[in-house]
Amino acid sequence: MTSSDSLARRVLSGLLLSATPVLAAACASSGTSSPSTATGASTPSSSAASLAPSPSAASSSPAQAAAPPCTTAGLRVSKGAPNGAAGTIFYNIDFTNTSGSPCVIEGYPGVSLVTAGSDAGRQVGDDAKRTTTAPVHAITLAAGQTAHAVLGVAEATNFPTAKCKPVTAHWLKVFPPNQRAAAYVSFTTQTCASTTQPTMTIAAITSGH
Repeated sequence: MTSSDSLARRVLSGLLLSATPVLAAACASSGTSSPSTATGASTPSSSAASLAPSPSAASSSPAQAAAPPCTTAGLRVSKGAPNGAAGTIFYNIDFTNTSGSPCVIEGYPGVSLVTAGSDAGRQVGDDAKRTTTAPVHAITLAAGQTAHAVLGVAEATNFPTAKCKPVTAHWLKVFPPNQRAAAYVSFTTQTCASTTQPTMTIAAITSGH
């Protein structure tokens, strides 16, 4: 082997040794990218964050204040047409909201027959007794709307005269539910003066005429 051949071999070996790190780096760079840098990848936490509404997106409207109870002064109380059945006549006692704003009416009115259309009138016979023919529930009356309760008036002739003591009355005294002031409605009927013979029934107030 000549000295020139020996020199060539040493140069070639050096070139091969210097190229090895470069080839290793190239192989490493051609492998799969790490999950943190993969295109289109998203972690569970980032997905949840994108689905959750931002605080500024949430909205809530304040609850509307409930309407106040209907008062006697804010109601017009009137009597509907009679409807007879088997010795008892039924009437709608209408409650119309004249207050100009919504109000709530619920329950049974207090009803009795009296001798005059004012607080000076005396009660005639017994007051109306409650029935369960209509369920009790709150009714919101807009301005001008009407609710009613059904009043039943038994004919005085249904009872023995000695026990009934028939008499004619001309007015209804009506207390709207939970009110201390009364309204008066012109109403002529024969009834029993005796309180031992109740002649009237009243149902809970329901919506509509």
